[in-house]
Amino acid sequence: MSSQQRSVCVFCGARPGNDPAYMNAAKDLGMSLVKNNLRLVYGAGDIGIMGEVARATQDAGGTVFGVIPVHLMQAEVAKRDLNTFVITEDMHERKKVMVMNSDAFVVLPGGAGSLDEFFEILTWRQLGLHGKPIVLVNINGYWDPLIDLVRHIVDQGFAGEDVWQSINIATNVDEALEIITNA
Repeated sequence: MSSQQRSVCVFCGARPGNDPAYMNAAKDLGMSLVKNNLRLVYGAGDIGIMGEVARATQDAGGTVFGVIPVHLMQAEVAKRDLNTFVITEDMHERKKVMVMNSDAFVVLPGGAGSLDEFFEILTWRQLGLHGKPIVLVNINGYWDPLIDLVRHIVDQGFAGEDVWQSINIATNVDEALEIITNA
């Protein structure tokens, strides 16, 4: 590992979800990133799970790198008090900047945007554009349908076993951090 601080990109919801465990996981993740000397890279919003992971990281004294497209500045309540705050023109550039500034990816519960981000980094890995770890944090079985879908895609011959093996599944934040720190 180089002397430069490693960074973990977190994809997650801009809403809190219905299970309090999701927000608790976001808070735990933020604190755990700091304990492991990892920088948070995320979507720069100050709402939902996204905002919680950033606040927890900041409250624990960590470094936060946020990236937000100009059209989401109001909707996601852009969190401007970050160590690094980048505004992009669109969602594609946002994802590119986040990926290029990260050493690993953690996917907490979220909606369509989190699915989009997950599938894009999974596809990029399949295409050999990166070899960085991808961790789904399956809080209370939230990602079970997604896990089943990816397994189905592989079983039906639309992706190789390497796609399945590219996904690390953790049931909690501690497991996710163990996967990342051992990668």
